[in-house]
Amino acid sequence: MAVPDPRGGPAPAARAGRPRIAIVGPTHPYKGGIAQHTTELAHRLARRGHDVWIESWSAQYPARLYPGQQRVDAPEMEPFPATGYPLSWWRPDGWVRLGRRLRRRADAVVVVVVTPIQAPAYLGILAGLGRAGRRAAGPAVLALCHNVLPHERRRLDEPLIRAVLRRAGAVLVHTDAEATRAAALTAAPVRVAAMAPHLWTAPSRRVHAADAPAAPDRAGEPAGQATGEATSALGGPRRRLLFFGLVRPYKGLDVLLRALAAGPPDVALTVAGEFWGGQEATQALVAELGLADRVELRPGYVDAADVPALFAAADALVLPYRAGTASQNVDLAHLHGLPVVATSVGTLPAAVSDGVDGLLVPPGDPAALAAALRRLYEPGVLTALAAKVRPPDTAGGWERYLDTLLEAIEGQRRVDHR
Repeated sequence: MAVPDPRGGPAPAARAGRPRIAIVGPTHPYKGGIAQHTTELAHRLARRGHDVWIESWSAQYPARLYPGQQRVDAPEMEPFPATGYPLSWWRPDGWVRLGRRLRRRADAVVVVVVTPIQAPAYLGILAGLGRAGRRAAGPAVLALCHNVLPHERRRLDEPLIRAVLRRAGAVLVHTDAEATRAAALTAAPVRVAAMAPHLWTAPSRRVHAADAPAAPDRAGEPAGQATGEATSALGGPRRRLLFFGLVRPYKGLDVLLRALAAGPPDVALTVAGEFWGGQEATQALVAELGLADRVELRPGYVDAADVPALFAAADALVLPYRAGTASQNVDLAHLHGLPVVATSVGTLPAAVSDGVDGLLVPPGDPAALAAALRRLYEPGVLTALAAKVRPPDTAGGWERYLDTLLEAIEGQRRVDHR
């Protein structure tokens, strides 16, 4: 399939009924779920026969705004070949220039809205695309919002995102709650598509996310059987839970630590992920609660090659979020055969069936979470939950996601061409 060169040159003719689509968003070497989703989206659109390319960032954030590791050396999933890196946070001239180029070469532009910090760049691109005012011109523009507004908000977040969404022709979000937030900020049509799994495996295996292996059969394993190697490092036979991913206040790690202290005394916890501040406070809380011999902190970004062993060493994944929209960690846990203990926020109640393949508790309630942990380790409960875990429907999820995304683009193009 011919794809346009993102560095420039003449645009290929659009295939019959298939618009040329540019995706503006993070991809490799940037890390994390949004970059993975952008990459997988491009692969999936290309598989459907679209001419698609990614316009990404050479410099995404100032270091002072994102103190952690922004890039990874090894790809977390297969990089998309038609990718350019024209965007930099410190080059506003490049924002408008990219928009002008896309206006000439693309039939549709998907702008992956990551954070209000990048709103000036989005607005520059939209201005170059001919969407600076009320009258839109040029390609159809779809704003793809993983979160319409950040979980931890600042004063200017809402007006910045409002300015972006009002200039887009349509908006795509992943939950009904996010659709309500978006509709309050723009008159543009808002569509909802459930987040499709974008799961990665160790790069050395060279397995594409779409072809990830089926979940292992853990049914019948005694609770804690898979944890022997990891728990022995803590000096005794302990059962083990996993908290995985970027550590931010809204994810409720402090709630989990308090629940662990009040829950079954022989259960250990691994915390694996990069801290967005608060690591010293977490270490202090671990000491205060007397959990030093039961909590293993593994701060820093988790390489894809290390993920299978982390999940294999745990009995369950715990998501004690105070707030949230959607989490790919449920799919990741189910891919590895683990039940999930989660709070009833965002899409977690739809992803975790209480008492079937996991347990649900109210957010921000250490006592309720402690009770759930005790229940998890009652005789037979963990085995019964694990037996009901099913791997995510990656192929079906992406087909439905692409259908909704393309319908949003086509609906906008029909309106623009009246």
